[in-house]
Amino acid sequence: MQKLSRRTRVLTGAVAVAALGAGTLGAVSASAGTPDAATKAAVTADAGDKNLTHSTHLTVAAATKAAQAALDAAKKENQRVTVAVVDRNGNTVVTLRGDGAGPQSYESAEKKAYTAVSWNAPTSELAKRLEQAPNLKDIPGTLFLAGGAPVTAKGAPIAGIGVAGAPSGDLDEKFARAGVTALAR
Repeated sequence: MQKLSRRTRVLTGAVAVAALGAGTLGAVSASAGTPDAATKAAVTADAGDKNLTHSTHLTVAAATKAAQAALDAAKKENQRVTVAVVDRNGNTVVTLRGDGAGPQSYESAEKKAYTAVSWNAPTSELAKRLEQAPNLKDIPGTLFLAGGAPVTAKGAPIAGIGVAGAPSGDLDEKFARAGVTALAR
């Protein structure tokens, strides 16, 4: 029997490992593609189930329309701002940074939008609440400065629009309300 060189042994071993791996991957892939009956039943939910809830969210197109309307309102007054729209859960749907908007405006707009939807109130009103409850400002992700406006459907908050970058929060909030108004058209 002839002794194999080290190189031949290494190459033969590598081929064997690759073949074994391919066989295992094929078996796993085949079983992943055909769930058994118990798995199928577990992922099926009855839409009328009392354990489920439905929520309303803005579409990306609607969020973009609102953000653009707020940005346009600011541009008409020569203000350089950033506009953020978040969903009911506080997740950012769209953010538009206007030409020349400051670097701090991006994060501030998102936090104002998050704060407005979290409390279903304009952030200018919420800022006034700090007098009675100063610890509110310590809640992570919030910003109690004017410039955020909630978007509601059937009385419930479904989104928030935040604007930051104008010289006053009152202007920021005016532009945020322009975004909310655009959704009614």
